[in-house]
Amino acid sequence: MVAAGRGLSPRAGAGHWIILALSVAMGLAAYRYLIPNGPGLAPPILANRFTALGVLTLHAGFAGTALILGPFQFFAGLRRTRPGLHRALGKVYVTCCLAAGAAGLVLAFGARTGPISTAGFGLLAVAWIFTTARAWRRATQRRFAEHERWMIRSFALTLAAVTLRLYLPFAFLSPFGYDDTYRAISFLCWVPNLVAAELWLARSSPARAAASHRSG
Repeated sequence: MVAAGRGLSPRAGAGHWIILALSVAMGLAAYRYLIPNGPGLAPPILANRFTALGVLTLHAGFAGTALILGPFQFFAGLRRTRPGLHRALGKVYVTCCLAAGAAGLVLAFGARTGPISTAGFGLLAVAWIFTTARAWRRATQRRFAEHERWMIRSFALTLAAVTLRLYLPFAFLSPFGYDDTYRAISFLCWVPNLVAAELWLARSSPARAAASHRSG
């Protein structure tokens, strides 16, 4: 999805490998919702009015695949040596994000913890769809630098599935009660991710411009 060559994506350091490991683990775990009557099909943390309609199954399957594929799109070596594979994986990633985002928007309106959770998860779904669609559009326009920036935002929102589960233990331990803490998590699972992505992009742009000036 990103043109070969020097981009904004960092080299595959320790942080990238940690994100890769967490994303793949969470992505594979999401597939358990594809098993009919499987264990943990509808645990309390995912109780939702639309679960019986299969929306959760769709969301989990597509989101899990996006989680697994996403980190690989930021390996510069893959983009440089296997651009065709990069584009193919990118198309699958975009399709999965858009489908999972649409299903997530439906699920947001069935949130058991009320309108605040609906707002949190609903805004996440809209932002996820928007950033992913914008990234895809920039790629089709061959505006690859902008495409990469939007893909970083998209994957920051994809990672909400990871950060949500990192926060969940606090919901069970919180003195404010599970429901109130879960309402806060509906925003905390993705807003800090997006803020962190924007801060990283803001810091990377001047550094990239300086590097281009030195090499010019």
